[in-house]
Amino acid sequence: MRKYIVAPSLLAADFAHLAQEIQKVEGVGINYLHLDIMDGTFVPSYSFGFPVLESIRKISNSFFDVHLMIENPDRYLNDFVKAGANGITVHTETCKHLDRTIQKIHALGVKAGVALNPATPLSVLDWVLHEVDMVLLMTVNPGFGGQKFIPCMLEKITELHNRIIKNNLNIDIQVDGGISEKNIEQVIKAGANIFVAGSAIFGQDVEKNANIFLQKIGQLI
Repeated sequence: MRKYIVAPSLLAADFAHLAQEIQKVEGVGINYLHLDIMDGTFVPSYSFGFPVLESIRKISNSFFDVHLMIENPDRYLNDFVKAGANGITVHTETCKHLDRTIQKIHALGVKAGVALNPATPLSVLDWVLHEVDMVLLMTVNPGFGGQKFIPCMLEKITELHNRIIKNNLNIDIQVDGGISEKNIEQVIKAGANIFVAGSAIFGQDVEKNANIFLQKIGQLI
């Protein structure tokens, strides 16, 4: 049976109380955390790196879904695994040899994902789709939180979902950007099953927001 997963994005959390923020979402039954790593080059923003992962790994047993929005990610794959990553997603736009990068991630013993920006066509996956555990479709242009979901990405999600079914593959489809309880029904129907949510969860009442997501998904699947 396909798993439907809420993946809170720590980028939107209160970093002054990061441990407590993590404990809040884990307390309602979420055990999958999305960690956006930004280098200020591939995307205009900086975020965090190995020390933060190492620190929160000490207080969390959740799945660490590490999303590398950085140039030449191969340089740091081993470091992120050592810091606690359970899965690493790289952008097709930053990898000169995508097949080799996927193999390196798997060789480190973690799950391998590939991410596509909104304008990047699905054709870049033609010769690697069978090798990945997950495809992350950006539903906003990466680099900043709080952006609005790009509606035409629903068609892209559906096209990817149909391709996965046609080829009898067992691959997760993750969506990231502008995901909220207001559009989650649409993205589920389009074919996604892992939902990255930042500001929609890490707001004034984290537990309440997280429960809304979980209840909404439970009603739809």
